[in-house]
Amino acid sequence: MVPDDKTLEDLAAQIVERMTASSQMLATAESCTGGWVSKLITDIAGSSVVLDRGFVTYSNDAKQEMLGVPAEILDAYGAVSAETVVAMALGAIERSRADIALAISGIAGPGGGSDEKPVGTVFIAWADRSDAKVERALFDGDRESIRRQAAGRALQGILESLG
Repeated sequence: MVPDDKTLEDLAAQIVERMTASSQMLATAESCTGGWVSKLITDIAGSSVVLDRGFVTYSNDAKQEMLGVPAEILDAYGAVSAETVVAMALGAIERSRADIALAISGIAGPGGGSDEKPVGTVFIAWADRSDAKVERALFDGDRESIRRQAAGRALQGILESLG
C-alpha cells in the first residue's frame, strides 16, 4: 500500500516525539529517495533536536566520498544492494553525532531495472553504533509510488528500531 501524506507525516511525528523523549539523534543516507525522509522529519516542528544530518548520495562517487562506501562493495554488488546500504548506514553514523542512521538505495524507474533487480527493488538499512539491519523490498507502481513506499518503510523501520 502506498502511504498518503498524512500517514508519512504521522510516522515522522512519532519519530520526532520518541527520539526527542529519549534524547536520540538520526542521520539519513538517501539515494533513490533524494532526501525525502529527511524532508519528512524536518517538516515536524522540533525536529532540529532529532535530525543531525542528511546525506543525499545519488552517485557512486558521492557514496564513496561522503559516506566512505568502499569501491570494492559498489563494484562487487552494485549501488542497489544490501552490502551498499549497510555501508551507507554505517558511514552515516560514523560521520555524524547520530544514534541511529538510515540508508536507502533502490531502482525507482521507470528504467534501470534488470531480471535480478527489477524496477521497485529497494534496500533499506538501519544502524546504530553496534549493529545494522537490512531489508530488501519490491515495491509496485510508478517512480513516485516506489519512492513514497520506500520513505514510508524507512520511517516505520526507524520506529521499530526505537523499540
